[in-house]
Amino acid sequence: MTLSLVTGGAIIMGYTVAAVFFAKFWRRTGDLLFLAFAAAFLLMATTPLLTTLLDVPREEQSPFYLLRLLAFLIIIVAIVWKSRRR
Repeated sequence: MTLSLVTGGAIIMGYTVAAVFFAKFWRRTGDLLFLAFAAAFLLMATTPLLTTLLDVPREEQSPFYLLRLLAFLIIIVAIVWKSRRR
C-alpha cells in the first residue's frame, strides 16, 4: 500500500462525508441547495476513486477530470438559482 493510495482514500472519504452531511441537511430542510452540494461532493469523490481503480497516472489529463468540472458547475448553478429565487 503506497502513500498515494492512502491519501486518495482519505480524500474520497472526506468528499463522501461532506456529501452525507449536506444530504442530511437536505432531508431536514428540503432545500435543493443542500441536495446540489451533496451531488457535487459525490461527483468529486468519484474522480479520485475512478482514477485509482483504473490506475490513471495523471488525473488532470484524464476524461474523469470533467466530473470535477460538472461538480463545480452544479454548485455554481445552484447558488445562482438560490440567489435569484429570493
